[in-house]
Amino acid sequence: MLTGQLVSPVESLASVQDLAGRADGGPLVLLLGPSFANTAGIGQVLPFLTDHPEVGAILVTDELSTELLQTALRSGVKDVLAAPVAADQLTAAVARVAETLGSAPLARDQSSGASLSLVSSGVIGEPEIDLGKVVTVFSTKGGAGKSVLAVNLAVVLARRSDKPVVLVDADLQFGDIAVMLGLAPQHTIVDAVGSLNRLDVGLLQQYLLKHEPSGLFILPAPLEPSFAEQITAQEIMQIVAILRTFCSFVIIDTPAYFNEVVLAIIEESDEILLMAGMDIPNIKNVKIGLQTLRLLNLSLEKVHLVLNRANSKVKLDVSEVEKSLQIKAESLIPSDVVVPQSVNKGTPVVLDSPKSGVAKAIEQLANMFLPSSSGRR
Repeated sequence: MLTGQLVSPVESLASVQDLAGRADGGPLVLLLGPSFANTAGIGQVLPFLTDHPEVGAILVTDELSTELLQTALRSGVKDVLAAPVAADQLTAAVARVAETLGSAPLARDQSSGASLSLVSSGVIGEPEIDLGKVVTVFSTKGGAGKSVLAVNLAVVLARRSDKPVVLVDADLQFGDIAVMLGLAPQHTIVDAVGSLNRLDVGLLQQYLLKHEPSGLFILPAPLEPSFAEQITAQEIMQIVAILRTFCSFVIIDTPAYFNEVVLAIIEESDEILLMAGMDIPNIKNVKIGLQTLRLLNLSLEKVHLVLNRANSKVKLDVSEVEKSLQIKAESLIPSDVVVPQSVNKGTPVVLDSPKSGVAKAIEQLANMFLPSSSGRR
């Protein structure tokens, strides 16, 4: 029973209908057990979640599938956990969802049966956790400069933050973040996934690779593309949930296409940097990507368009791109030979050529998340 893992008093509710009138006291976290882990069960709760945006739902399931994960996330469920759920994992999930609701919530728990329970404390007996912000860098076309942006933005934030910053390489087949930083990883995200049943902050930190010049920590992609098939979206999000408990920022670099992992990451991100190049095929793909995000009911307020090589003389103006995409570009990264030079050196351009226009543009982009006057240099 999940209620046995919660140190707060629990009040059982007989049915979904008993939720009516219970959401008037402010933000709440609703914990749904395996009896709701199907289309019919999610359908029962969907009207309540739609009418009460101040309620964040977590679903626990005996068997996690991609179809269930997609159905749950698209129905407004904030997180999906695979049973059995460890106490620290449950606490981290509730804290994470609480953060998205804007304040410490009450938490409602439905355990392994069909009953519903109400936990009448803050964050389940734990002190309020200041969770780190998740910033995902995404593009719908390879070669747009997505990974270069992710690396350099993460380095800037790491140098200006008092808490750790972690860059997660979620391009599970062909991620090259470690290579771009000139690092040879001893551990990868595969090790973290393999230890999920006992993974905590201390163990996860052992799997992180440190970039000494900047203080940035990296969770590298698998060394072999075949490992990608063994890693699920839920496993990635469990790792991110732990990272958020001790980091100021979790930057996630993704592959240039939609899959279950990318969809889950985007759903749970606080901010999304959508990278586009200044060519017609790239803009076309980005437009399709934005349409996909709208179909997922994702708030476009957290999507920030970044145009790479914005000063290129390609007979395509920034204003034309913005008009086509119906979204304003919030950052313009100029084209500069220092970028490929820095990549070949294995040194981020913000460290290799800090006075370049590219480095200055990325520093300004970082100000969106962390004011330049804050943290260390």
